[in-house]
Amino acid sequence: MTDRRISDLDVAAKAALCSGADLWHTVALPEHGIPAIAVADGPHGLRRTVDSSDAFESAPATCFPTAAALGSTWDPELVREVGAAIAQEALAQGVAVVLGPGVNIKRSPLCGRNFEYLSEDPLHAGRLAAALVDGLQGSGVGASLKHFAANNQETDRHRVSAEVDERTLREIYLPAFEHVVTTARPWTVMCAYNRVNGTYASEHHELLTEILRDEWGFDGVVVSDWGAVHDRVAALRAGLDLEMPPNRGVSDAAVVAAVADGTLDEAVLDQAVARVLTLVDRAAAAPPAPVIDEDAQHALARRVAADGIVLLRNDDVLPLTDRPGLRVGVVGPFATQPRYQGVGSSKVNPTKVDVPLDELVAALPQATVRHAAGCPADGEPDAELVAAAVAVAADSDVVVAYLGLPDTAEAEGYDRTHIDLPAAQPALLAAIAAAAPDVPVVAVLANGSAVRTGPWEQHVAAIVECWLGGQAGGGAVADVLTGAVDPSGRLAETIPLRLEDVPSTPMFPGEEGRVRYGEGVLVGYRGFDAADREVGYPFGHGLSYTTFAYSDLAVTPDGDGVRVAVTIANTGARAGREVVQVYVGSTSAVVVRPPRELRDFAKIALAPGESRRVEFRLGPRAFAHWSVSQHRWVVEPGTAVIAVGPSSRDLPLQTSVAVPGATPLRVPLGGSATLREWMADPAGVAALRRFLVDRVGSDAILDDGRISYGLGGFPISALAAFLGLGVPAAEFDKLALDI
Repeated sequence: MTDRRISDLDVAAKAALCSGADLWHTVALPEHGIPAIAVADGPHGLRRTVDSSDAFESAPATCFPTAAALGSTWDPELVREVGAAIAQEALAQGVAVVLGPGVNIKRSPLCGRNFEYLSEDPLHAGRLAAALVDGLQGSGVGASLKHFAANNQETDRHRVSAEVDERTLREIYLPAFEHVVTTARPWTVMCAYNRVNGTYASEHHELLTEILRDEWGFDGVVVSDWGAVHDRVAALRAGLDLEMPPNRGVSDAAVVAAVADGTLDEAVLDQAVARVLTLVDRAAAAPPAPVIDEDAQHALARRVAADGIVLLRNDDVLPLTDRPGLRVGVVGPFATQPRYQGVGSSKVNPTKVDVPLDELVAALPQATVRHAAGCPADGEPDAELVAAAVAVAADSDVVVAYLGLPDTAEAEGYDRTHIDLPAAQPALLAAIAAAAPDVPVVAVLANGSAVRTGPWEQHVAAIVECWLGGQAGGGAVADVLTGAVDPSGRLAETIPLRLEDVPSTPMFPGEEGRVRYGEGVLVGYRGFDAADREVGYPFGHGLSYTTFAYSDLAVTPDGDGVRVAVTIANTGARAGREVVQVYVGSTSAVVVRPPRELRDFAKIALAPGESRRVEFRLGPRAFAHWSVSQHRWVVEPGTAVIAVGPSSRDLPLQTSVAVPGATPLRVPLGGSATLREWMADPAGVAALRRFLVDRVGSDAILDDGRISYGLGGFPISALAAFLGLGVPAAEFDKLALDI
C-alpha cells in the first residue's frame, strides 16, 4: 500500500511530505488519501497548542512530575503508567506523537534543561525512558526519543560542536538511546540541534543511518528538532526524514531541484516518504478518544511525585506526627507559590495545582500551622520578611522551609552559572537557626537539577529533595512529610560539594563554538569515584522511614553472563521500598574505567520484618567496554568486582569473579603495530617468526631481550628500518592480513 501511494506522488508532493505543514502538523494530501497528523510537546505532560500561530498557548493537561523527578523514582512500572496516562490525554486531544522522552545525560548540573532529563547514568536513563515509551505506544500514541545525540547543554545549543571521542560516545551518550530503540521501538527519534564532532546532528550520517538504523535496527521516522535543519538535502542523505517546522518554499524547492539535477537520488527521498507514511498509518490505527478523568490523572501525578521525592537527610525529625498542640511553622517562597515544572517547550498548562501550604494544613488537621514567606524566591534578603519568619519559627515545634530555584534560574535556552540556592534562602535558614536554635528545620527543595547543600546544611535537621514534582507535587510533599508515604526516591544525579568537583566543569560550556568532553567516560559518579572525591550526596542515595539489611550475595555463572542474587530484609517497624543497585567494576582493564558502574537495579516493597531474595542477570555488556581500535564492544579477560547496595557509595556486599564470556583483546597488527603488540598476540608472533626466517634468515632478534623489551615500543616497520633489515612497512601490513 505504501509503495503504491509513493508511486502516485510526484517529486514535489514527496518533498512536501518530508516537511511539516506548520509547527505541529504533518502535511495532508487529501487527493491521495493522506491525512495530516498532530504532534505535541512533552515529555511530562501534553502541551497541545490551541492556535498553531502561537507556539506557547496550550490546552489544559495534567502536568506530571518532570523527568528529574521521574528518574528519582527508579521505578519503570510507575513511569510506564505515566506514559499511558499522557497517551490518554493525547488521544483525547487528537495528538498522534508526543515529543519525548529526553534521555540526554546529565553531564553537568549546570545544564538548563536537566529537569527534562532522567539521569547521569545511561543504563538508568534508558531503562526508565523505555518504560515511558512503552506506556505511550502501548496506548496507541507515538513517542519521540530525543535529542540524538550529545545534547548536554543549552549554551549555543543550535551551533555548538560536542567534541566527544568514540568510546565516550558509545559508553555514555548513546546507550540510553540504544536501549530504548532496541527494546521499546519508538515511532520517532528526534535529532539534536548541536553538532557532533563538527557535523550537525541533522546531517550526521553515522548517527542517523549507520548507528541508528543499520546497527540498532530503527525503522521509524527521524524528525528534526524544531529548526535544527540547515541543509535539507544533506539532512535527507544523512537519514533525516521529517523537517519540523517547515521551511516552506525553501527546503521543498531544494529537494525538488536536487532530484532534478541528480545530486539527490530519488530513492532516498522515497525511503523518507515511506517512513512518514508508515507513521501516518500508525496514527490512523489509534484507539478512539477516551474521556479523561482529571481527578484520577491528578491522583496518579501525586503518587508519582511522592515516589520521586528523595529524603537526603533526616535527624529524627520526620515523619511529622499529627497531634493536638503541634505547632508547625511554614516558611519559604514556594509554600504558597509552588514551583512544579520547568520553563520552555515542555511547560504544561495544568488542570489544577496543589498549594503546598494548603496540603500540609490538610494533612495535619490537629496541628496549628502558621506561615510567613521569609524571603523572595530570588534576590536579596528582606529584613521585614526575615523578621516575620523568625517570629513564626520561634513559636513553633518544627519549621518546614519550602525552598528551591526560581523559574529564572533554570530553563530551556540557557544554562546555570552556579549550583547554589538564591542568597536570600540560606540567609533565612541562618537567621532562624540563630534565633531559634532548638527548633528543627526541614528544608523542602524544588529544583530541576542539583543544588549544593553544604553552605546551609548545618542549619537544618532534614532535607527533602522534591525536584519539580508536577501539579500534584504539593500534596505529594505533604504525604511524605507526614509519613502517609514512605520516601523511596533515590538520586539519579550526584549532588556535589562544589561545582569545581564536577568532572566536566573545566570544559563546560566550551569556547569558540566547541565543547570538549575531556572527562571522557568519567561522567557523574564515575568521575567522582575515579578521583576519590568527596560528594554531598552520592548517586543512588536516599533514605527511608524504615531500615533495610543486605545479606547472602551469590554470583553464579550463567552462559555468557552471571546471575546475581541477594537477600533484602526490612528491619524496621514500617513498610517501605528499597532500590537495590548492582554495580560492576574491573580490576584488570587495559583502558581507563571507572571504579564501578551501575549494571542493574530493582525497586522492591517490603513489609516490616519481611525479607526477599532478589535476582539479576548480567550479560556480556555489563562487563564490556567499547574498543576504539576494533569499533566494537569487547569483554576483556580478568577479574570483575560485583557490588550490591543502596547507593554507589554504600555497597555492603561485594565479591570478585572471573569475567564471563571474555575474549582476548586483539590489537590490529600491521606495520604500525609495535613489536610488543606483535609479541603479545600468539598468532601474530608465530607469523612474525616465520616471516623473519623466510625474509632475513633468522628470528633471533625476537629472543634478544635488549630488542624485544628495550625497543618493544617501536612500530615493527620502524624497528626493521632501525635494525637495517630492509623490510618495507607494506610487507608487515600484508602479513597481518594473512593471519
